[in-house]
Amino acid sequence: MSEPVAVLFVHGIRTSATMWRHQVDALQSRGHRALAIDLPGHGSRLGETFSVAGALNAIDAGVRDLGGRVLLVGLSLGGYYSIAYAARHPEAVAGLIAAGCCVVPRGGPLAAYRGLAAVIHRLPDRGLWLHTAAVRALLPAAAQRDVLAGGVALDVMDAGLRATGTLHPLADLAAYPGPVWLVNGRYDQFRLQERRFRAVCQNGTRVLIPGATHLSSLAQPGRFTAVVATVARRLSAA
Repeated sequence: MSEPVAVLFVHGIRTSATMWRHQVDALQSRGHRALAIDLPGHGSRLGETFSVAGALNAIDAGVRDLGGRVLLVGLSLGGYYSIAYAARHPEAVAGLIAAGCCVVPRGGPLAAYRGLAAVIHRLPDRGLWLHTAAVRALLPAAAQRDVLAGGVALDVMDAGLRATGTLHPLADLAAYPGPVWLVNGRYDQFRLQERRFRAVCQNGTRVLIPGATHLSSLAQPGRFTAVVATVARRLSAA
């Protein structure tokens, strides 16, 4: 009987490992070793400087903690760095789920996002009220608790966005030989280039989460978890 594949979760910007509580619990209940990590500047690592090398090292440490080969699941910021890690360490990634990251992170949209983040950061509370209000308005109660439990990374936006703008997700997806699932919420603004992202994958599948916004794992946790569990089961059988 095959051993269940281990699953590593990588969070989005300003959130933390706690956003994956629902998925980690569900995968562990199915017999999978599952772990969610904190990237630099987030969660248990608040105050650390965010960098490409630091983010990739954090993922690598999580992979090693799980035994050296995983199903890698990343959302938004975590999706971009999961793609980058898979391209650099294909032997360590049995499969890749990249969620909410089907837009090339550079040019005008990135500049506008950084500009907005800078304005928000100049508020007296550095944007804490806005972030919390958005979470409470857009997510179910349990998801609100999960996403806020690890704290809010108020100071990571500029460094995180600047670093992410140096990544090349299309080239990295083309380089990774394993199976890829591009998972997006139906109303996710970060799915604008999903056909382009799918086209460069050697073995890619697009998955749409009905009723979900950008934070699909939190907005529709049951549906998102079902996708991860199905992928994990297939990889375990293979």
